[in-house]
Amino acid sequence: MRISWNWLKTLADLDGITPQEAADVLTSTGLEVEHVDVVEPVKGMLAGVVVGQVLECAKHPDADRLSVCRVDLGTGETAQIICGAPNVAAGQKVLVATVGSTLHMADGSELTIKKAKIRGVESHGMICAEDELGLGTSHEGILVLDPGSKVGMPAAEHLGLRTDHAFEIGLTPNRADAMGHLGVARDLVAALNFRHGSERRVHLPDVSAFATDGPGRSLRVTVDDPHMCPRYTGLTLTGVMVGPSPAWLQERLLAIGLKPINNVVDVTNFVQHELGQPLHAFDADRIADDHVLVKHLPEGTTFTTLDGVERKLSAEDLMIADANGGLCIAGVFGGQGSGVTEATTAVFLESACFEAVSIRRTAKRHGLHTDASFRFERGVDPELALTGLKRAALLLKEVTGATLSDGVVDMYPHPVPMREVRLRFARVDRLCGAPVAPDDVVRVLELLDCRIAARDGEGVTVAVPGYRVDVHREADLVEEVLRIHGYDRIPLPEQLMLPAVVRPELSAEGFQEQVALHLAARGFREVMTPSLVNGELAVKLEAAVPQALVRLKNPLSAELDVLRPTMLFGMLAAASHNLARQRRDLRLFEQGRIYAWKEGRSEEQERTALLLTGSRWREGWRSKARSTERADALEEVELLLRRMGAWQDVTLHAIEQPLLHGAVELRAGDRVLAQVGEVLPAVRAAFDVEQPVFVVELHDAALRKGLGRSAAAHAEVPRFPAVRRDLSLLLDKGVRFQQLKKLAFHAERKLLREVDLFDVYEGDKLPSGKKSYALRFVLQDEARTLTDQQVDKAMSRIRKAFEEEVGAELRG
Repeated sequence: MRISWNWLKTLADLDGITPQEAADVLTSTGLEVEHVDVVEPVKGMLAGVVVGQVLECAKHPDADRLSVCRVDLGTGETAQIICGAPNVAAGQKVLVATVGSTLHMADGSELTIKKAKIRGVESHGMICAEDELGLGTSHEGILVLDPGSKVGMPAAEHLGLRTDHAFEIGLTPNRADAMGHLGVARDLVAALNFRHGSERRVHLPDVSAFATDGPGRSLRVTVDDPHMCPRYTGLTLTGVMVGPSPAWLQERLLAIGLKPINNVVDVTNFVQHELGQPLHAFDADRIADDHVLVKHLPEGTTFTTLDGVERKLSAEDLMIADANGGLCIAGVFGGQGSGVTEATTAVFLESACFEAVSIRRTAKRHGLHTDASFRFERGVDPELALTGLKRAALLLKEVTGATLSDGVVDMYPHPVPMREVRLRFARVDRLCGAPVAPDDVVRVLELLDCRIAARDGEGVTVAVPGYRVDVHREADLVEEVLRIHGYDRIPLPEQLMLPAVVRPELSAEGFQEQVALHLAARGFREVMTPSLVNGELAVKLEAAVPQALVRLKNPLSAELDVLRPTMLFGMLAAASHNLARQRRDLRLFEQGRIYAWKEGRSEEQERTALLLTGSRWREGWRSKARSTERADALEEVELLLRRMGAWQDVTLHAIEQPLLHGAVELRAGDRVLAQVGEVLPAVRAAFDVEQPVFVVELHDAALRKGLGRSAAAHAEVPRFPAVRRDLSLLLDKGVRFQQLKKLAFHAERKLLREVDLFDVYEGDKLPSGKKSYALRFVLQDEARTLTDQQVDKAMSRIRKAFEEEVGAELRG
């Protein structure tokens, strides 16, 4: 949310405090100011541009359309300036860009003024037109000022231009009260007054002058569902003149990033961002029978919103309607057929309170997220509706010349009383971690507009204002006290007593931390992706069957409607984002959960996913570039499992996986530890990923189960040398290295130490269905030096096992 500093200063006494100091205080109260931007109504604020007076104006000796002017700039000396404008004349007061100044023009270009010679005559500056100053688009001639303008005055000062500062606040969803400048001013003043003992005040917009102008046109209102619309206020204005807003109003809106539209719409936006109360203006002449209906329309009714989109309504959508149909989706978005236009002369102004859950569901259902729905979804104080109506009516009377008709509508059948919450002083001390004086507790609450209904030695009964829709419990009041008191003002104890913690087994968090540290050391970068994915895409790609998906009742959008059945979608989205920005060599990992619907309930499983794509290593002076392969993904799994002491008894099994090509599963007994494979092209294409991608999905629970609590093993460095032997084998293509390794260790249990695969060949020089493996064997005896005879016997047993079990043939 964007907040204007100049606007805040009209609502509170903020003299003597800088924007940055205010931002720091707001952040300390929980309204985190993410950054402060300088806002200039005109870029550069016309630095170096001053008011000048043309003393003389003569024709250029060598150009018919140029004039040589002698201009007084208020410095005691005159400047000679060449001007090509047809309307320049002696005696005029004009705006002059002096030498060295930079102009930011209306078309976005920049021009730095330099001393120049134009057709042989020197020019020391530039007499400016409106577009050259960035003040408008006209270039018909120079901008001629009022004769009373003061020569030498900076242009920004003459034009009344003021620099502003805009706070970008990362508002938490519970702080509905701070969705307007008034709420932010209230928190800022409360913190300043409590922490510094000052007596600053918040100035509520004055609506005491509100009065109708007598009998006139008045519209009727019927609310069919008071639960969905607890309060509805409205007023009819006639004699409205729609046009551009005055400069002050446009300046306020531009400072917070809103584009001025017309004086009627701008006033509703202004009040919404000032008080936090959304309003809507209807063209009264387009409301049938002068009768407004707040009701639900039948399921499937079509309605065209202001953006020109025809939408099908749900029977649950609350509508502002008339006898002919919908006028506006209540609290969300206006209709195309009832909005204010330049031809509007009568306006029906609405200021209401709608039920938060209903608005949230409607906004999500239609994919409409507006400033109004943003506020109504979080809760708006019904007590604010009439104040907002009066504030807007007074402003509209000022800027449009409107007449306010008698018959203010105020339908509030069930007024909402102030909530009373009991707060114990001992509870404040315990939750804050340090004692807070009872008087300080009361002082903070009163500064936040809370009323102390009763007080005794143990605590207070607090009447909470209606706009604090998030304060319901004792803990909520403690939080209010703490954030205004100041989190940083709670002292740390002199000593922190921490008990010794013995962890007999590795926790889920500890396991994830160890895995993350290992992967980071291996060059992987951690990503965090949403746990919500597109259910239709998940079914289309066969990531899950429809009945196994965990669906949201009220999804944010159709694109994010189910909890992820696999980690792959988020990883591919992250890869796509990076690849689109020329980051082509990626090693990513993510730790999270996958979800499935089984036996009438949601089941969650912890997963760690790895993604590898691009070059395994780049071309260098000592090596050539090589692309990532599936073997690289398998190697990372092996290294991780070895690090965790879980590589023993791991076997590889080829599996069918609908998202992966060449998928294999790593198992330890009946436990599935991981799945590895290359992402299918069709799956990659769904995420706009063109290059090959290899992924790993680790089953965290199964891995933790296999870690055990065995102590680290150590052994003496062998005293006797090891012996290496190599075998080149012709094998069926279905034979895997893991099978051979297992057979070798089974055949030679005593001397065999290592088995490695160092070469693979598949080509037309081999019989069909065959491949060639080159294996390295390391043998060693810890008690003596091996003889050739011992080595030959061991290798003979290994060869025999290969020949009998998998039909291996020894190559020359």
